[in-house]
Amino acid sequence: MSNNSNLKVFLNGFFKENPTFVLILGMCPTLATTSSALNGLSMGLATAFVLLGSNVVISLLKNIIPDNVRIPAYVVVIATFVSVVEMTMQAYVPALYDSLGIFIPLIVVNCIVLGRAEAFAAKNTVFKSALDGLGMGLGFSMALTLLGSIREILGTGKIFGFTLYPDRYGMLIFVLAPGAFIALGYLIAVMNKLKKA
Repeated sequence: MSNNSNLKVFLNGFFKENPTFVLILGMCPTLATTSSALNGLSMGLATAFVLLGSNVVISLLKNIIPDNVRIPAYVVVIATFVSVVEMTMQAYVPALYDSLGIFIPLIVVNCIVLGRAEAFAAKNTVFKSALDGLGMGLGFSMALTLLGSIREILGTGKIFGFTLYPDRYGMLIFVLAPGAFIALGYLIAVMNKLKKA
């Protein structure tokens, strides 16, 4: 397989099939956890780890798992990696773990992860599945970090904890749920415009 083909599989998650801006998948964590850039980045990287690990394991086991228990088997594999992420975050970054809350265990049922397991990892080699998981995960991380950065800058005047302007000039709506919809809508519109240009 050519390097060009491998690069295309990896970059697919950033542009052509970005889970957030193109496929519009995983909206629950996207809207709920992106009140700050750090939360968006952390949720994205946690999901990227689960995507990479589950894609590799499912690709390794694709010929062993019977068709009639395929989905439950995928969920068990995904849940294992989510448990690793959850316990690691709880042990080493408890404040971040508390901030992301219930959305960490909900990665198990994130349609991005299960969708990539079913649509890609179950049909491709381990290496291609790893590239796909990494590309999709980093594309999702990029999208969540960008959305979180915009919401944090407009809402509080900060980014990653660094003050850009006094928070009294911030627009509270962008820290709240409606701001997530507004910012995401504009980002999707910009991405669509860039794709057409």
